[in-house]
Amino acid sequence: MYASSYSSAEPARADVDAWKGGAVLEFGTNWCGYCTAAQPLIQPALEARADLQHVKVEDGPGRPLGRSYRVKLWPTLIVLRDGQEVARVVRPTREEEVRDALRALDGDADAR
Repeated sequence: MYASSYSSAEPARADVDAWKGGAVLEFGTNWCGYCTAAQPLIQPALEARADLQHVKVEDGPGRPLGRSYRVKLWPTLIVLRDGQEVARVVRPTREEEVRDALRALDGDADAR
């Protein structure tokens, strides 16, 4: 399921680590030009995967969840299986980059 905007309310890392199933954490901000430009690439890939939880986290200095994943650039998508990172995409320029990362959930690739 595709989330449309970044939320300033972020889950705790311990909660994320306990998630079951597939999920995507997307770090960025609503005012970030790179984040806005990447949405037409991210949205169709995630909408095709209704089985995934998609959480858009507003990131920035001092935000603990982004720091725990060592996020440096936006948008950064962290693909998780049962709370563990299996793939990451930073500033995607093609929809296929996002789809490739999501395939790591199916065991087709380790896109890290």
